[in-house]
This record gives sequence, C-alpha cells and structure tokens, in this order.
Amino acid sequence: MTKRFQTLRADCQSGREALAPVMPMTDAVPAPLTHGAPHVIALVDDDRNILTTVSIALQAEGFVTRVYSDGETALKALLDNPPDLAVFDIKMPRMDGLQLLQNLRAKSALPVIFLTSKDEEPDEALGLSLGADDYIAKPFSQRLLIARIRAILRRSEVARGAAATGDEAEPGLSVRRGRLEMDPLRHQVRWDDQAVSLTVTEFLILEALAARPGVIKSRNQLMDAAYSDDVFVDDRTIDSHIKRLRRKFRSVDPHFGAIETLYGAGYSFTDG
Repeated sequence: MTKRFQTLRADCQSGREALAPVMPMTDAVPAPLTHGAPHVIALVDDDRNILTTVSIALQAEGFVTRVYSDGETALKALLDNPPDLAVFDIKMPRMDGLQLLQNLRAKSALPVIFLTSKDEEPDEALGLSLGADDYIAKPFSQRLLIARIRAILRRSEVARGAAATGDEAEPGLSVRRGRLEMDPLRHQVRWDDQAVSLTVTEFLILEALAARPGVIKSRNQLMDAAYSDDVFVDDRTIDSHIKRLRRKFRSVDPHFGAIETLYGAGYSFTDG
C-alpha cells in the first residue's frame, strides 16, 4: 500500500451526503469557462443521488450537464441533440446501458464511459466490445471520472480534427515495439496487425511500459502515467489493469507474454 491510496467509497459517499436535494431533469447551467465553449456531458443513471453529485462536480469544472434517469429517454435525446460525451450506468430500467450503447452505436460515434459495479466484469467486456471508450467501477472518485472525461474529449477532438482535414496520423508519432503498434494520437493499438480495444487508462499504462522495453516500471510510476496528480488509487488497481491488458492481448494472441511481472518491483514490457 502507498501514500497514494485513498478509499474511493468515502469519496463517493461524502459527496452523496452533502448533496441530498435532487436536481431537475434539465440542462444545468455551468460554471463559467476561461477558454472556449463548454463541453456538454450527458449522465444516464437511475440513481438520482449519483446524477446529482456527479452533475454538480462536473459543473464546478466548467461542463454543461444533461441528466436522464433511463436509457430509453436518453437514447432519443442523445441522437436528437448529441452532447460531447455520455456517462452510462449499466443497470437501468426500460433500456439498460448495454442496449443503449448498442442502439447508439448504430447511428453515432459519441464517446461513452460506463459506470459499472465490481461484479459486472462480463458486462464491462461486452460494453467495450460494443464501442464504449472507458469504464469506471462504483464506488468511484469524481476526480478520476473527470480526469477520464478530459482525456477522452482530448482524444476525440484530435480524431475529429484529423478527419476534417483528411490527414493521417504522422508516422513519427506511432510507437512500434516488435509486434506492438501504438498510435498515441488516436489511442489505437494493434498486435500482429490485429486491433486491440483498450480504455484510456489501459492505453496510458501500456504506453508507459512500452516506452522503454525491458525497464521495470513500479506501480507508483504506472499510477503517475495513468492518473492525474490529484487522483489516488490502491496498488491493486494497477494489478487489475495489467490483468485486463493481458486478457485483451491474449484474445488476439493466446501466447501473448510481452508484459512481465517482476515480483516486488513492478512490471516491464519486452518486445522480443
């Protein structure tokens, strides 16, 4: 355990207690931004306490929020008046988060973050295969959610800019390590020329490992690479991400072994 550890449940619980009133289901007025127009974030969850606490936290960061308590209502709104990013709970009435994402992906590439519970790992995998950009397990840190939102928005803006100009990513920005190819500009990963879908957090951890093959990266170093300075996570969080990374690469290559564990020290990447 390190100094970076902080109980995420306490973060979420304290926010709920302080913000008991329920907000109306309308667009919220954001705090003023110092640069450009505010991004619009849609929140879809049947837990009104989560809608309230997360919405207020996002407003404090300068975002506009739109909140919806079921997937069916949200789908029409997301297609008729798209936000810049949406945050979905998986378990909801009328239309759950997975159905919502599947219906949305038929017509839209809107960036999506899933909120999941610890016992919903199969749903997480299905959500990512359907096109979710990231997932965060409940109970969650609002600071972590905001950091992931900002990272995905930056990635989306770069991709839209490249599409608008017709430009491809500059070759020099791609990272090649043996059979691994990473495009940091678009957060795209390929192994043996097969696409591997990673979340933002997983991409940043892999990027830190692949930057210097053979060099051991401690859990603290990987935390620093994947999380902003004001987000604190347990050592075991990094271990969980490494397990997911290996599982995803082994889905395209059953013999994948490029991420090595050095017990008591950390992890390293080998491109041999």
